[in-house]
Amino acid sequence: MLLDGIEDEDKWLAEGIAGIQHHAFYMHRALDANNLRDALKYSAQMLSELRTSRLSPHKYYELYMRAFDELRKLEMFFKEESRHGVSIIDLYELVQHAGNILPRLYLLCTVGSVYIKSKEAPAKDVLKDLVEMCRAVQHPIRGLFLRSYLSQVSRDKLPDLGSEYEGGSDTVTDAVDFVLQNFTEMNKLWVRMQYQGPGRAREKHEKERSELRDLVGKNLHVLSQIEGVELQMYKDTVLPRVLEQVINCKDELAQYYLMDCLIQVFPDEYHLQTLETLLGACPQLQPTVDIKTVLSQLMDRLSNYAASSTDVLPEFLQVEAFAKLSSAIGRVIEAQVDMPIVGAISLYVSLLTFTLRVHPDRLDYVDQVLGACVRKLPGNTKVEDKRAIKQVVALLSAPLEKYNDIVTALTLSNYPRVMDHLDNGTNKVMAMVIIQSIMKNNSCISTADKVEVLFELIKGLIKDLDGTSDDELDEEDFHDEQNSVARLIHMLYNDDPEEMLKIICTVKKHIMNGGPKRLPFTVPPLVFSALGLVKRLQGQDGEVVGEDMPATPKTVFQFLNQTVDALSSIPSPELALRLYLHCAEAANDCDLEPVAYEFFTQAFVLYEEEIADSKAQVTAIHLIIGALQRMNVFGTENRDTLTHKATGYSAKLLKKPDQCRAVYACSHLFWVDDQDGVKDGERVLLCLKRALRIANAAQQMASVTRGSSGPVTLFVEILNKYLYFFEKGNPQITSAAIQGLVELITTELQSDSSNVKPASDAFFASTLRYIQFQKQKGGAMGEKYASIKV
Repeated sequence: MLLDGIEDEDKWLAEGIAGIQHHAFYMHRALDANNLRDALKYSAQMLSELRTSRLSPHKYYELYMRAFDELRKLEMFFKEESRHGVSIIDLYELVQHAGNILPRLYLLCTVGSVYIKSKEAPAKDVLKDLVEMCRAVQHPIRGLFLRSYLSQVSRDKLPDLGSEYEGGSDTVTDAVDFVLQNFTEMNKLWVRMQYQGPGRAREKHEKERSELRDLVGKNLHVLSQIEGVELQMYKDTVLPRVLEQVINCKDELAQYYLMDCLIQVFPDEYHLQTLETLLGACPQLQPTVDIKTVLSQLMDRLSNYAASSTDVLPEFLQVEAFAKLSSAIGRVIEAQVDMPIVGAISLYVSLLTFTLRVHPDRLDYVDQVLGACVRKLPGNTKVEDKRAIKQVVALLSAPLEKYNDIVTALTLSNYPRVMDHLDNGTNKVMAMVIIQSIMKNNSCISTADKVEVLFELIKGLIKDLDGTSDDELDEEDFHDEQNSVARLIHMLYNDDPEEMLKIICTVKKHIMNGGPKRLPFTVPPLVFSALGLVKRLQGQDGEVVGEDMPATPKTVFQFLNQTVDALSSIPSPELALRLYLHCAEAANDCDLEPVAYEFFTQAFVLYEEEIADSKAQVTAIHLIIGALQRMNVFGTENRDTLTHKATGYSAKLLKKPDQCRAVYACSHLFWVDDQDGVKDGERVLLCLKRALRIANAAQQMASVTRGSSGPVTLFVEILNKYLYFFEKGNPQITSAAIQGLVELITTELQSDSSNVKPASDAFFASTLRYIQFQKQKGGAMGEKYASIKV
């Protein structure tokens, strides 16, 4: 059925074009013969083809353009009075005798164009006559194209300022009246198209009307090009009359298109100065009009106008643009009760963009926009529409992009309230955007209040939100998120220790709800931030009067103890043990022996009760030995207790080689190479001898289980420890002992030459070369080594 209709239209169009070409042929012959009578006759017959009602606007346009081209030639003929011998006034009367109204009016417009050009009558009189006469054609399509032709031929002949057709003092008013009258009539015809034919063809009519909208819109473009239309005339005449027509037509398509045209064709300065009038029309439009797009385009244009020059910004303040736009948006949203949530939010996004460009210094305006958006969002529920979520993210991102400083955004009280309406996934994405903004701009968050607001904003990253659990998260994404939070904690800083302590306590309050998967990421940076504060407070030990929680090393260490204890209970004992040892070293630097002892006690408790894996135990005992060796705050009793514990645990490791290495490492606890360090040569020797016994036991065990003795690597390692303490001047380590150990290793290597590992052999050979080198070096060290034979 549809195909048949298209084929019929093509046939009717072909017939119409053929008719135009046929009559145009005879018209050309008449023009060539300077025969006015026949030229008018055949041109009227040619124009009669435009009387058809069977073509769609698209096809009718093709037909019209054929006739338009021919009318150009006819107009040239009319201009040359010498060819047809009739005055232009008589010719204007003559063409009115054409039989049919449509050809008559096309000819009248053509002659009228020449009439104006001849200046034998005022342009305003001819134009008024033409625009009135065109009312005779009330068929929508035919009438629209006729008036479009009138607009086309008169466009360069309007009595505008500076125009050759300029008349008296009201010349611009005449030009404006003509264009406005033509626009009004065209709009009426355009709207009437909707009601032509059966109601079921509504969609088809909409499409056809959409194709013709530019014919109507061109009138507004012509208006904007009239030189004499200055701000006052636009304000008093043009805008009120255009808006009156827009509102009264009560047609959704016309209202949307004409408002859009109005905003696009007239200067931004005019919109700014007539903002109240323009915005006042918005709530009066049909409820189905997409007014949000119109308003968004208006705000975008004004934003760009403000950005073009700082000189225009006072104008915005003068007309109170923000207040008017904000009020208008509120009225539109109120009037259009069925407006989807995405539409309302997109309006606020445009208003916020406008505010950030025009009034970047007015944070109260920015907060007002966010607050208005919160009031529009549904109660305590999350936004579910994906397009609306995208708009909310745009709303929240705009201040970050503008100010490049999260600290500014933190002062906006409604910012977190908007974020609360995001679903959990988007909330996390937005939290990551905030953290990335801080990193990118190297922003320093320097007060506890701001930290409180910031961590409220990123709460989706630091604790499970309602309805989600860690198990649902992608592991790689989760690690990225938590590493970002950890980096953020390092960006929180204040030179004032009191405020810094408040910041640290605020962070702890938030991250402690993170659960067992998050704490291993977030506790360490918090601990190191607190240790940095301890370093700054070093030497302060008194109470600070008037503070609830004075910033002293003791206070911070209490905080650290509680924080690391939370980590040890989740459990993550290996990490907690490392942090306890770091805290102990910090207490050592502050000369706080009881505090340092307590941290070591906690570390040993973790080692005893929580760390069961043998590899983890080996790592932990070496960490403890290393930290303990660096301590210089302990008195004899405490140090002996801790070193006894360390050596005891070393000897109880599961594997003999691990026992041996831990025990000889303990020898360093009794010989600290500082001016005031411990130097107990006997206990060093005891450790080394104990390590030798363990190494020997390991050899024998290997011999029993594998039928051959194990590698001699342990003996070589112990030999190197002997050499270290020998050089450091430990009187208990003699050259004879070293000689005996060298011979023992040599014997072991020779007795089991088939099972010698290249690494052990190379290690021993390298050690022997070192002894030889020291012997040859001479001096005091050479003398010490002289008695050792290799």
